[in-house]
Amino acid sequence: MTNSSTSIGARHQQPLALLKDLIAIPSVNPMGREVSGPEYFETQVTQYLLRHLGCLGSLGVEFEEVEIVPGRSNVLARLNSSASRRTVLLDAHQDTVPVDGMTIPPFEPVERSGLLYGRGACDVKGGLAAMLAAFTRLAHDRPAGMPNVVLSLTCDEESTSLGINHFTDSWSDTKSVYRLCPQRPDLAIVAEPTGLDIVVAHRGATRWKLSTAGRACHSSRPHEGVNAIYRMAKVVGLLEEYAAWLPGSRPPHPLCGPATLSVGRIEGGSSVNIVPDSCTIEVDRRVIPGEDRLAVIEELKEYLRSRLDFEVTHAAPYCASPPLGDDLNGKLAQELMQVITTVVGLKTAMGVPYGTHASRFARAGVPAVVFGPGDIAQAHTKDEWIEIAQLDQAAEIYYQFCLRA
Repeated sequence: MTNSSTSIGARHQQPLALLKDLIAIPSVNPMGREVSGPEYFETQVTQYLLRHLGCLGSLGVEFEEVEIVPGRSNVLARLNSSASRRTVLLDAHQDTVPVDGMTIPPFEPVERSGLLYGRGACDVKGGLAAMLAAFTRLAHDRPAGMPNVVLSLTCDEESTSLGINHFTDSWSDTKSVYRLCPQRPDLAIVAEPTGLDIVVAHRGATRWKLSTAGRACHSSRPHEGVNAIYRMAKVVGLLEEYAAWLPGSRPPHPLCGPATLSVGRIEGGSSVNIVPDSCTIEVDRRVIPGEDRLAVIEELKEYLRSRLDFEVTHAAPYCASPPLGDDLNGKLAQELMQVITTVVGLKTAMGVPYGTHASRFARAGVPAVVFGPGDIAQAHTKDEWIEIAQLDQAAEIYYQFCLRA
């Protein structure tokens, strides 16, 4: 991508204006559904980001687009400093969850009573806008002593994490496709709605499909077949028992709680008048720091194997998000808290039950924390909104942190 020399205006540094633009551009992650249309995937937001970064070319900002799969790209921008070899990475994702059931127009940003409404306002276009505004301001001001700053804007966070996995895995390659961040940064801050608190630990998630097989026959003669749904009913009953046993089976993490399991989907059969020969469920296993995100599958396999007289097939996990522990990021959290305190007062360093990109950075050996504007209770909701005051405060904190890092 060729940098543009287009001049930069004050609007480029205003997180509220940027967020309104981003909400108005749909970037819905279909979450595995077979869909099409301009509202799906990140393509339009990616193009907006590239245009914005192109306006910073005259200020020495370099940027690049790396396509992960057709139509879905990561965008990186870099601001180099002659005074520092330290590199700070700011990361936010471009996609949102679907808009089914929303009670407000999802792509029409509405400002009311100090709040901004729209899909992605909270998760996580608000954090993206704050980071983009802070990065733009850094490029404009070029403050003395600032570190190198990389802005990482990734795709597919809400589903299978294609973007962040591709990015962090590239650091183990001898020839990284990422020209602007071919090696690990010194630290990373990930934008998610934390209410301006700092998340230093969170659970991971392993998700996979379990299937039972049967033998189809006419439903008027069910004794001639084997009903895969009946078999799965036994599996689900055992999983309910396992889910009740699991939280107390190992010490909970002091910040983000116990390990948990939930069955979220079930599908089986082809017609009501045919005894079904297959049934599939999807399992969500929340993994706490200290657990292995893949070993939890083997544990569940053994639990079922010892209690059933038929086979259950376990597909490879389609999501294996690692947990984030607080063993690497203590110094980073302290440095960030000092900045937060000067802007909004003392906040909290905490753990949460959901997952973020921070665990991917930590897995690659990069100290990482999660910090951003918005309340997680508003993420994915039917009337999603964000406090505008937090949006501005987050942008100021990102900026001030990069002055001191």
